[in-house]
Amino acid sequence: MQPKRKTRVTCAPSLAPYLKQELESLGFDCLSMDKTGVEIEASTEDAMLLNLRLRTAFHVLQRFADINCHNADELYNEAKRLPWDRVVDPNGFLSITSNVRNESITNSMFPNLRLKDAICDKLIDAVGKRPDSGSSTDGMVVSMHWVDNKARIYLNMTGRKLSDRGYRKMPFLAPMRETIAAAVLMEMNYSGDKPLVVPMCGSGTLAIEAALMAKHRAPGLLRSNYGCTKWLGVDKNVWSQSRAEAKKLQVKNDPAPIIASDIEEEAVEATRKNAVTAGVDHLIDFHVCDFMETPMPQECGDVVLHGEYGVRLGEEDDLLPTYKRIGDYLKTNCAGWNGYVFTSGKPLIGAIRLKVSRRTPFVNAEIDCRLLKYELYKGSKITEASSNL
Repeated sequence: MQPKRKTRVTCAPSLAPYLKQELESLGFDCLSMDKTGVEIEASTEDAMLLNLRLRTAFHVLQRFADINCHNADELYNEAKRLPWDRVVDPNGFLSITSNVRNESITNSMFPNLRLKDAICDKLIDAVGKRPDSGSSTDGMVVSMHWVDNKARIYLNMTGRKLSDRGYRKMPFLAPMRETIAAAVLMEMNYSGDKPLVVPMCGSGTLAIEAALMAKHRAPGLLRSNYGCTKWLGVDKNVWSQSRAEAKKLQVKNDPAPIIASDIEEEAVEATRKNAVTAGVDHLIDFHVCDFMETPMPQECGDVVLHGEYGVRLGEEDDLLPTYKRIGDYLKTNCAGWNGYVFTSGKPLIGAIRLKVSRRTPFVNAEIDCRLLKYELYKGSKITEASSNL
């Protein structure tokens, strides 16, 4: 049995509860949770599973060592004592990432350089050779979290962020990150059993993530390069087996209709091409039209709109008519559906003029946002009201 290490699985701010939910569904006990991650115990084989299966995570980081250091020289000296020759392939490629809050550090890249020097010097002393190094995270990645005089060193088992699925070859304006889209769909309790309509689809992230979720397709299968395959002693056969097991999770039945529309032909084309890359284009109906003209299936389901935010001064005022139209669209076209709007800003929310039944906070591109749920009853239960902001 492979040894288990304390492992931190990181995520974007506001996504930790969804990440915890995913980890527990995979059978892991969550030891702790904070704003940007969850700690568990995991083996290298577990890390492979997590890289393939998690939808809301950024990185899987296995703890390698905790060291005391007040400055960069002490970091170098303490890090050089660690058994890097047991884990780092001298024939590989190494990069360092870090999050540092130490008063002695004025150049954020300097700790990375000193840690890299410590690792490479240790390997030269031990085996007479050192790996190439640079900023690319496609090889071995060592991640460091250094606060005051405590530095925690991790073996990054992911490499590039898990949100970089590999399918979004054509991003449109201000695309939603894949991990946030997955969390939004989890908050909606989306399963693929009922239709999903995504007006204002942009580059298609919500529609594509929904198709992947509905088919139970492991998102990590869309790319092959992961840090967990680069460390010394990793059994590549176990990695191949992990990928084979992940492929078996996909279900044969197709989901209920997924409809993606946008008034911009360029956006719909981006959505279509991204969906082709993800292998789910046959599960999505694409339409170039104003959002109010988006065709609705006869069976009720979920409709979700991700509109512009207006982050610059004065832009919110320009968007108020659009958000009033969103409210009109939900009220007149979506009776009987669950309506969702992902946006930011009280004036925009108020312009929708419908009663919010649930609001869930998210952070998207460092902007405080809300996923607003509207229960759109048929007939007289549709209530036009100002939101309780």
